[in-house]
Formats: sequence, C-alpha cells, structure tokens
Amino acid sequence: MSSKKLSQEEVRHDGHSVRASVRATELRAQLNRWLHEYHVLDAPSVADATYDRAYDELVKLEREHPELVTPDSPTQRVGAPPSSKFEKVRHLSAMGSLEKVTTAEALDKWADDVRRRLDTDDGIAYALEPKIDGLAINLTYEHGLFVRGATRGDGEIGEDVTINLRTIPAIPLRMLGDAVPDLIEVRGEVYMPLSGFRALNERLVADGKKPTPNPRNAAAGSLRQKDSSITAARPLSFWAYGIGVHEGAPLASHWQTLQWLKEHGFPINPFAQRLESIEDVAKQCAAWERRRTELDYEIDGIVIKVDDYEQQRRLGALHQRPRWARAFKWAPMTATTRLTKIMVRVGRTGALNPWALMEPVEVGGVVVSRATLHNEEDINRKDIREGDDVIVQRAGDVIPQIVGPAGAHRRGTKPFKMPAQCPLCGTEVVKPEGEAMHRCPNRACPSRGLESLINWVQSAADIEGVGEQLVRRLWELGLVRSLPELYRLTKEQLLELDGFAETSATNVVNAIAASKAIPFRRVLYGLNIPDVGWVTAQNLARHFGSVDRLAGATQEEIIECEGIGPERAEAIAEWFADSDNARLVEELKTLGLRFEADEGDRPVEGPLTGSQYVVTGTLESYSRDEARAALEALGAKVSDSVSKKTTGVVVGESPGSKVAKAQKAGVPLLTEDDLKALLGG
Repeated sequence: MSSKKLSQEEVRHDGHSVRASVRATELRAQLNRWLHEYHVLDAPSVADATYDRAYDELVKLEREHPELVTPDSPTQRVGAPPSSKFEKVRHLSAMGSLEKVTTAEALDKWADDVRRRLDTDDGIAYALEPKIDGLAINLTYEHGLFVRGATRGDGEIGEDVTINLRTIPAIPLRMLGDAVPDLIEVRGEVYMPLSGFRALNERLVADGKKPTPNPRNAAAGSLRQKDSSITAARPLSFWAYGIGVHEGAPLASHWQTLQWLKEHGFPINPFAQRLESIEDVAKQCAAWERRRTELDYEIDGIVIKVDDYEQQRRLGALHQRPRWARAFKWAPMTATTRLTKIMVRVGRTGALNPWALMEPVEVGGVVVSRATLHNEEDINRKDIREGDDVIVQRAGDVIPQIVGPAGAHRRGTKPFKMPAQCPLCGTEVVKPEGEAMHRCPNRACPSRGLESLINWVQSAADIEGVGEQLVRRLWELGLVRSLPELYRLTKEQLLELDGFAETSATNVVNAIAASKAIPFRRVLYGLNIPDVGWVTAQNLARHFGSVDRLAGATQEEIIECEGIGPERAEAIAEWFADSDNARLVEELKTLGLRFEADEGDRPVEGPLTGSQYVVTGTLESYSRDEARAALEALGAKVSDSVSKKTTGVVVGESPGSKVAKAQKAGVPLLTEDDLKALLGG
C-alpha cells in the first residue's frame, strides 16, 4: 500500500491516524495468518516477497505511530533488550513427568493395570504422539494473548523465557478464533529440526566455535540465550501436546484437545493417533522405532495416554506421575566413550578414509567400537582428537558417527593430521585441489587392489560363499591379487588351505565360475572406474551397448549418456585409455565375462514407466539391489540421488541424508509396505 501525507481531518484527538490504525490491524491479522500457514500448516499461500512487503509496511506504520504497536504484532517477536537473568515462575498447574516402559511386555502390564483400575476391558482408547527430544515448555495465554512462557524446571517452577519464546514463529502470539478461553496453559516441546541443527553447527564452526553435540542441547541452549536476537537467529520450532489450567475450554479427551489446539493456531504433531487397542499401540511403537530416522527431528520414544479425561481422573497419579500415561522409550541414539585411536584405511579408489577405534559403548541398542570420521578437514573442524572422550551418534546411519568432543580436551591430545605416506605402499599422499579426501596415487597400491576385489565379490558379482575374509586370506597368501587371478583360482589351490575340503572347495570354484554370467552393467560397476556407481554403470551399459563402443567413445560422446557431466566423462575416458585397464578388460573377456548389454541392461516398458525412485536404508524383505531390480522390471528408473524428477524415495531402516533431501524437495517417502503394494499393484 502506498503511503501519503495524512490530512488533519484523518487524525484522531489521541494522536494517531484512523487510517493507519485500521491498516495496522489488517496487516497484523494478515501476517499472523500467513505465519500460521507457513510454520504450522506447512502450506504457505503467498510468496516470501509478498510477506516481506506486508511486514515492511507494518514496520513503517509502527515506526511512524508507536502507539499502534501491540503485543501480538509480528514485529514484536524480536527486539527486547538482553536479559541479565531468567526469573523463576510458578506454573499454574504442575507439569508432571511420565513413567517409562521399554518393552511390549511392560506396555501390556501397564494396560492390564489400567483395565483393572477402571474395572473394564472395553471402551479404553489411547492417544499416541511421537516423543520429541527437545525442551518442554509451558505457555500461558490470557484472553487469547500470549503473556508468559516458561521452561518445565522441576515441574512446579520453571524459568521465564517469554522473550525468547516470542521469537519462535510456530508459537502464536495470539490464539486463532473468537471463542478463546480467559486463561489457558498450553504445554509443548521446543525443538530444533535436524536440517537446522546441521546448518547451525556449520555456522558455529565457521565462526571458530565448538559445534553443539545434539539437537536437544542446541534447542535448550538457544532458548536460554540472554539476547533474544540470538534465539531468533536459531532454527527453532514447536509442537503443542497438551494443556494445563484452562478456563472456558470444555474438553472431554486428549484427542479432542489436540484438535482444539490445532483449530486455535497451535501446531500439533501430524503423526499423532488415536487407537482403540493396546495391541495396535504396541505395533505403532515398534513401527516408529524403525521409522524414526525418516523425520527431520529427533524422537526418543512414543507418549501413550488414556484418551478419555474422565478415565484419566479416575486413574489419578502416583508421586505426581500419572497412572494414565506412559512414555515408551527406545535406546538413546547418542553415547559418550573414549576415542582410543584414529586409523586410516585406503579405499578401492585410493582415497584415505579415517575411522575411529573407540572403547565399546552401547548406542541405539547396539554395542559399537568403530565410527566413521569422513576426512581430515571434518575431524579438525569438529576438533576430534585421539585420547579424548567423544559423543557418538547412530541417527540415520548404520555406521556410527562421532559428533564431537565430550567436554574439554585431555592433557597431551593433539589435532589429527593425515599421514604423509600411504599406510600400505609408502607412496606420498596427494590431496587434489578442490577435494576433501587425501589419496594414494599409486595404482598398484595393495589396498586399492584388495578393496576392488572385496567390492567385486560382495557387491558387483555378489558371489555366494566368497566374502571379505576369504578374499583377504587369498590376497595375503598371494593366490589372488587381481580379478583374472580370482577366475583362475582352482580347487587344488583351495584344498591346500586349512578349513577347505572337497565339497567346500568345489562350491567356491563353482560359485566364482557362475558369476561370469553377471550382466554387463554389473561388470562395469565392478571394474572400479572412477565415479561409476550402480546407476552410472547401468546408464553406460544401456547407452553404449558394449565395452568396445564405450572404450572407443570420446569424452563428448560419453557426456551424451544420461547423468554424466564433463568431469565424470573425462575420468571414464582416461580409464579406458590406460593400457593396463585395456589389458584387464581383454583378459576378462577371454575368461568369459560379459561385456555386451542384454535385455536386462535395456529399459523395460511397464506400469511404472516414466517414474523414478530412490532406495535408501536397509529393507527387511529385499536387498537394495533386489528392490532396484524389482522396480526396474516394472519400467521404473532407479537413481542414486534425489531430485525434483524423483517420484518417491523408498526408506528402509537407518537411511542416510536422502530422506532429508526428499523432505526438502517435497518428494514422497515410501515404506517397505508401500514398496510391496507398488510392486504387487
């Protein structure tokens, strides 16, 4: 709205313009509605630029007419002076804690106690919500206006963090609707999304500060900042999960309360459920333990409540812990242990991969003693050192990761430095410009050849009965140092080794011989060509049809293949131009491996033609290769990366970062049951 100088007739006796007052009221209502759509409903109706223009107009109006500023104005979320301390505040009603259960048996026992106390086997429904790993807070509203917010504290008294809570866009400064209670306490959890947590740590490290160990600590630390502008800059959000004192809000059940909160502008978790039986409750608890890594925030269990408020009243509480609710908790996904040694392994492409050897510790229900460390830059960015206590995490990955140090460094610890020579062949290590990884440039490095062989038998050819342990043994004895030597291995050579008899030796040799029939695309993948993974190998097999056409192609011709850019095309062309690699291909041809595409390498026309899927994580009923093959058999494309073209991402247990990428891109996430339905349909 364009502004003009207001006439004297437009000015009230109290000193502010009628037109300005009306417009400010309109803008506040409009901006609060847009904030609700964006942060609560996740369904914005206007572009960011439209919101910004309206916000700037309101700021200008309030600057020109300070008397128009109201407590619920979006402009008042940030701007209070830094606080010297947080005042103590007593909650109007106590915030109790919940008893926890960790097994289905304990859940059943609780349900039996509920039925016994209510003297009924029927009519008991349960409300379920993911237990957010954040910071519990209590919000007080008077006549619909947010007046005070406090941490849980000891349940009776918390800290007044109103100024900081006002900066969180998901918390309404004024409740929606006209029929609001005179007084109400809204309970919920402030949390930090995982995507925001990662971005925060990157920013902290860039500023020379230590990263925060986990999202819960990040949320708690952000909410207790003395300067609210710092809190406002942190990516905090909020879920409402209940109420305390409520005057003028007649509610009969927890489920009804959740819907009421949603109607009045509060975000409730979209995965909340109301179930009629404890058996269904147990199934959901087990299902969410498998699916917890699909979310962009951390949950450490499921909160289960008897839904009906009258039944809750009859059940009562014991030692301020309600008998009508339980928290079904899972094993924590983080733990603290001692990092004893940083080791370095040379991969099949020559990359030096550091990893951590730790004192054994239980994380997420699994005892671990090793963790990935990525590269030298990442290790020193996190300030991880040998001999320190560290925080280990198993969130989203099967292999644990070290988040950072747990407290101060121990005396004598030093920053990590990558070895100057390859640990196996002694060749001077290089670090190509623009890359994070150090590499051994020696193509004859023993580890590079060994890792290639392990990748071949375990992944490319998937040879039954031939695993990493046997390959390492054959390598150390000098029997197999290359792919051709693997295919020339004889039964007689194996019979000379301890542990082999006639049958076992024959089985191994036959399994190796049978693997000669693997399709061209799998052979391409197993050749260890730089930057050629599963999907690229399949695209190359489909595009060129034979190794001869591929080997004779120029860089420009390789770029024409789907999914291949200039750098990858150059690496592929250089690999085939190398005389040693050319000899390897010819030798494998002579031994009978397949170097021409067949029907399995070509796209299939089917009901899923035109769709594109990504498979991530560990599935129960399929290997990822089997899931990929099943989708391709119906005409779908299967990619290694998520993009706007992706139809859906099939998510198994312990997926990686592809889930967050899919959520950011708005790509649907599919469970294994969804995959079965897709394949069956």
